[in-house]
Amino acid sequence: MSRARTARRIAAGAAYGGGGLGLVGVAAVGLVVAEVQFAKRTVGTGLPDPPRADGLYGGEFGGPEMSPGPLRLGMLGDSTAAGLGVRRARQTPGALLASGLAAVAERPVELRNVALSGAMSDDLDRQVGLLLDGDGPAPDVCVIIIGANDVTRRMPPTQSVRLLTSAVRRLRLAGSEVVVGTCPDLGTIEPVYQPLRWLARRVSRQLAAAQTIGVLALGARTVSMGDLMGAEFAANPREMFGPDSYHPSAEGYATAAMAVLPTLCAALGVWPESDRLDVSRNEDMLPVAKAASAAAGLAGTEVTAARGPWVLLKYRRRRQVPGEDLAERGGQRAGHGAQTGGAGGAAGGEARATGATGVTSQGQ
Repeated sequence: MSRARTARRIAAGAAYGGGGLGLVGVAAVGLVVAEVQFAKRTVGTGLPDPPRADGLYGGEFGGPEMSPGPLRLGMLGDSTAAGLGVRRARQTPGALLASGLAAVAERPVELRNVALSGAMSDDLDRQVGLLLDGDGPAPDVCVIIIGANDVTRRMPPTQSVRLLTSAVRRLRLAGSEVVVGTCPDLGTIEPVYQPLRWLARRVSRQLAAAQTIGVLALGARTVSMGDLMGAEFAANPREMFGPDSYHPSAEGYATAAMAVLPTLCAALGVWPESDRLDVSRNEDMLPVAKAASAAAGLAGTEVTAARGPWVLLKYRRRRQVPGEDLAERGGQRAGHGAQTGGAGGAAGGEARATGATGVTSQGQ
């Protein structure tokens, strides 16, 4: 059975009830979980909580009092969305994305990050409530990165997708655009050895594809996290891993943020030629299940709804910018002690000025 068909079954189970693990049995998944948990114990834990990065970015484009006012960005999900492993607020993915979005849109961006380290999809309802419950307006756009803990803690994939789509539905009904970073490729975790490495990859990619199918029907966009950082982490472990040798470093998070930024900007209509297919890059319009399956295996790939059952499969160009540049070159101000990630904004500014520029068309 193909990955596309398995993903359809999981997504259908999420929508209509039912469960099961498809082609991957409970015992096999248990082995993957054991290996991943062993990896976590091997590298150690004890990282401090992620720094708070909430506040205003791109203040040079005008303050909250200026019309049309700042864009509102919400971050939800697990430790990757929270930025576990870095010590400075401007190094977190939320700060990097807020800085880049401000530069591309030429508007200040108000960031609120409610992601929680260790969160599974069953925490998304609480996180959405934090963003929506209150007197203030809903975010203009939200980024959700979730799924890895669902796999390692044995949440049934149908339940995982059901919880994710419920959260996306609430945000969409509130008027927010939504970008989902799908489940990363757990086959890149060390030490997870063959043949369990292959199985971990299969399980996580099935979930990623099913997540895509589920949220596209609600008008969200997805970006495949895949093995985005796998190859670069293997080649440059000291630079790409954080102090626990498990979570990303500032440079690792910058790599992920720069993959998500074009889709984030496109969701708000501020990315150049945002939804025009580039056939020279093998972009295509495909049935949703086929596109979801293809994206799950290719990091940095965006999937967005088009017409009826057809969706766009895009490889957005992004500039290769060293993560430390994104994290270290400061901007001028951000609320609550955070700083504007100036180079992240600069990278976005370059993309705005030159069109969809870059040297890579696929995930790094």
